[in-house]
Amino acid sequence: METRLFNGPPSPEEFQRQLQEFMRQHLAGAVPNKPDLASATEAPDEPATDKDFSFDKKPREVKAYLDRFVIKQEEAKKVLSVALCDHYHYVRLAREGHGQPNYAKQNVILLGPTGVGKTYLIRNAADLIGVPFVKADATKFSETGYVGADVEDLVRELVRRADNDIERAQYGIIYIDEIDKIAAAPNAAGRDVSGRGVQTNLLKLMEETEVPARSPNDISGQIQAMMDLTQRGKKAPASINTRHILFIVSGAFDGLEKIVKKRLREASIGFAVPATRSVEDASALDHSQTRDFIEYGFEPEFIGRLPVRVICQPLNVEDLFIILKTSEGSIIRQYEQTFAAYGIEVLFKDDGLRRIAELAGEESTGARGLMTVCERVFRDFKFELPSTPVRRFVVTRELVDNPAGELQKLLAEHQKEERAVARQLVQDFAARFGDNFKLNIRFTEAAADRLVAQALEQSVPVRDLCHARFKDYQFGLKLIAQNTGQQEFVIDEDAVEAPDKALSDWVVKSYRPA
Repeated sequence: METRLFNGPPSPEEFQRQLQEFMRQHLAGAVPNKPDLASATEAPDEPATDKDFSFDKKPREVKAYLDRFVIKQEEAKKVLSVALCDHYHYVRLAREGHGQPNYAKQNVILLGPTGVGKTYLIRNAADLIGVPFVKADATKFSETGYVGADVEDLVRELVRRADNDIERAQYGIIYIDEIDKIAAAPNAAGRDVSGRGVQTNLLKLMEETEVPARSPNDISGQIQAMMDLTQRGKKAPASINTRHILFIVSGAFDGLEKIVKKRLREASIGFAVPATRSVEDASALDHSQTRDFIEYGFEPEFIGRLPVRVICQPLNVEDLFIILKTSEGSIIRQYEQTFAAYGIEVLFKDDGLRRIAELAGEESTGARGLMTVCERVFRDFKFELPSTPVRRFVVTRELVDNPAGELQKLLAEHQKEERAVARQLVQDFAARFGDNFKLNIRFTEAAADRLVAQALEQSVPVRDLCHARFKDYQFGLKLIAQNTGQQEFVIDEDAVEAPDKALSDWVVKSYRPA
């Protein structure tokens, strides 16, 4: 016999807790009609307000932006870019009064193993578009009226992320991970409140419905609504419409490939039926159809509200290496910042990055394995080096394979190694300068030695010193390139000592006839 727990009135203890929380957040030292300082100091990357929202991106532009952060997944990025552009161009037209009455919303389902960049794709897409974004795991929800979170709370959370701007929230993105975990278990006895029940509730949201802006059990929210009415003389909107909210769900869908392969095998049996070539598990999801999801445990109406299917492929060692080396969100940037907080510079060599990728591949958790390996390799370095004179080190294959031994060697030879690493950091700065500005600079040996000596004397990182000395060089060198066509520039010791004077002399000279 099932036990049903209704969302009835809160207990006295719960009411007191909610009231105290409300008083702490909203009334402690507050003055009526005074702006809330917490909301006035939101993060600078908060999306634009509703009245400023506009969308004029093309699918290629969206994909190019995603390429900066997510490696591989070319087809997935292409499909997702088209779906996002379709949806938000429709939203723009609807807000201008030209919406299509029969438009079918481009809700998305992402399929692929863990650690391939599904969440990362959606989060960066939301940043580009400039809309509120909410992520949740499907496993925490249950059917309304039972123990567990209510799916309508996702919409209310979207409003909170939009600074309580209902209009902005009504075209945000709700991303639900681990959606495969709410597939109904076959031959399940009794009511499936965390499977089909949740699918039914989500189905209502994904179509179009009105969600109450205040949860019936949110006492602090009800008090806030009364205060808005009495102090400001206006009543907050009673509900949020989900018509323009884009829903994106994802999951690993373990076992779905077996269902697909079984269907393909059965389709190839019989006369006058063309032979269907066998597919590997990794590519079986590419052939998935609605019937496969229904057999997996999803309601036909639910899977029918997810017309866009995006398949993310597993990552191999080469993919993981490219993620480390070229992605703007590479974890090595995080480790550079972590060590920089202690005044320590770290230089990652290609063989070291490749070895990290190889070890991460053995973890079989996609890009998440990179963090696991890096934390294991650099744990002792982060503990020991901040308390030593060592200020620079190089990550090589040997260091990744034997971090303890390389750490001891580093501590013993840090003075000799320090200057060698610093020289490499100078050349690394030159290489990054070329990549960023398409202008090649080269330091002479004497110039590199002088920069290293100055960095040691001033106890500053070499990269910081280079950035400070040559912060305006891209402007002057581009001007020289326009005047003379010169693309490569040699920086000598005189330019290190007086960078502004050297650049000025070069610019003046570029205006003189040859």
